[in-house]
Formats: sequence, C-alpha cells, structure tokens
Amino acid sequence: MDITEDEKSENYRVTAGELRQFIERFERLDEEKKTIAEQQKEVMAEAKARGYDTKVMRKIIALRKRDQNDIDEEEAVLEMYKEALGM
Repeated sequence: MDITEDEKSENYRVTAGELRQFIERFERLDEEKKTIAEQQKEVMAEAKARGYDTKVMRKIIALRKRDQNDIDEEEAVLEMYKEALGM
C-alpha cells in the first residue's frame, strides 16, 4: 500500500509540530536555567558581602555532591603526595 501525498503531508505536519514542542520546551528550560544561575550568583554575592569566602563555599558544595568514599580516597592520596614532597 502506497502512502499518498496527503498522508505524507499530514505526517510531516504532525512531526513538525512535535519537533516544535520539543524545541520550545527546551528553550523554556534554558530560560529557567539562566534564572536559577542568576539566583545562585545573587546568593554568592550576598554571602561574600557578609564576609564568607565564596571560593571555599563552592568547594564545599562540590564536595557535598560527591560520594564520601571518593573524597576519602582523594584526600589519602593527596596526603601521601604531600608527604612524599615534604609538605
């Protein structure tokens, strides 16, 4: 059974509509991400204004995302390297 030109056209419209929805959803999420990033900057600016070291805060935030075993292993290797270098 052959597909008619009308059926091809209808399939194209459905696919184009679905594609447009995906793109628009992604664009909305991208805008939300920008808004959140701006809010994060504001939090860090407020913390800095109150005297906190934001560089250290960022390190702590990154550590909190990691598995404790990975952190312990990295710290052990760091200590071993420091000892080897007399630090």
